[in-house]
Amino acid sequence: MVERSSKFLFIAVGSVLFMLILYQYVAPGMMNFGSPHGYMLEDDADLFPTPDPHYVKKFYFPIRDLERTVHFEIKGDDVIVFLHIQKTGGTTFGRHLVQNVRLEVPCDCRPGQKKCTCYRPNRKETWLFSRFSTGWSCGLHADWTELTNCVPGVLNKKESRMKNQRKFYYITLLRDPVSRYLSEWRHVQRGATWKTSLHMCDGRTPTPEELPPCYEGTDWSGCTLQQFMDCPYNLANNRQVRMLADLSLVGCYNMSFIPEKKRAQVLLESAKKNLRDMAFFGLTEFQRKTQYLFERTFHLKFIRPFMQYNSTRAADVDLDNDTIQRIEELNDLDMQLYDYARDLFQQRYMYKRQLERREQRLKNQPLFPFRRTSSSDSTFRDDAPESEGSRLPTEDYMNHIINRW
Repeated sequence: MVERSSKFLFIAVGSVLFMLILYQYVAPGMMNFGSPHGYMLEDDADLFPTPDPHYVKKFYFPIRDLERTVHFEIKGDDVIVFLHIQKTGGTTFGRHLVQNVRLEVPCDCRPGQKKCTCYRPNRKETWLFSRFSTGWSCGLHADWTELTNCVPGVLNKKESRMKNQRKFYYITLLRDPVSRYLSEWRHVQRGATWKTSLHMCDGRTPTPEELPPCYEGTDWSGCTLQQFMDCPYNLANNRQVRMLADLSLVGCYNMSFIPEKKRAQVLLESAKKNLRDMAFFGLTEFQRKTQYLFERTFHLKFIRPFMQYNSTRAADVDLDNDTIQRIEELNDLDMQLYDYARDLFQQRYMYKRQLERREQRLKNQPLFPFRRTSSSDSTFRDDAPESEGSRLPTEDYMNHIINRW
């Protein structure tokens, strides 16, 4: 009788051990039934494009430039500052920040109001400095030079107390320069002026001689593309470099401060450095990758995935090669910056995806030493390519990108 009981106990223990072993192999792929982020975990993995293993890197970036993980303390004193460059999709992204981030205390956005209230969970202080949360507190479409000098003082005034321990995390979006330039022309053609922008630099605004207007009257509505390109003072030219650079380095808007070529070189290098040092930047042409990098940088999740739209006003413009070349020449600094930014963006995306896949493989490995690993487990790469061609300036960015996802 005792012998029979011992056999039964042995079988029971053996069954438990067998189930534990089976669990190690099967459970990791079976347990992701749901997600608190609004979509399935497996969908979360499939939501984002697979990096292209054949992508040719143009620039070398050390790990410190690729690694972007911020321990964002929303209950502390950390603030996200959104630098909104015109016609880069910043309005859509700004709405994502106030309406689409899963937060303990969501932003209070009421119908008919232009601004939302984005308070921290533990006190009535804002964690977001943007158009839709604090308004244009540092001026309409304030640039890097303006924001870095203005934001701390504005928040101190709004919250009625001095705080030197705040951490500011700057973020922005960039767009293909030709598409962005055409989109700005169309916007100006419809009557937009941005003439209330301050362009504050070194404690003052530019004089009319330093920044002459391109038009007479209240606006420039109805201007042709040729007229838009012919104005030498048009701030649409190389706008992204100007808005990301430290203008104090070149005497602000005083064009006689340093020679023109030297000025261009200093602005471009400054814009690259500031962009590289930002906590995050996205590209309008890659909405899903932009979402992915933002979520992984700040450990914040969006409720709904970003959408890539395939039609904009810039897509309707039919251009000949000479006009395209002219636009590229007018925006030569922006072209160089975007080439640099796109390479950094792609490398950051590839780096983060590879880290996550490696961590997932290590997490799924059983504790038992006799598990055999396949050759796919020992490689550190993504398998399926994401085809991406060179920019086609005659098309809108969506027409040659969305179909390749």
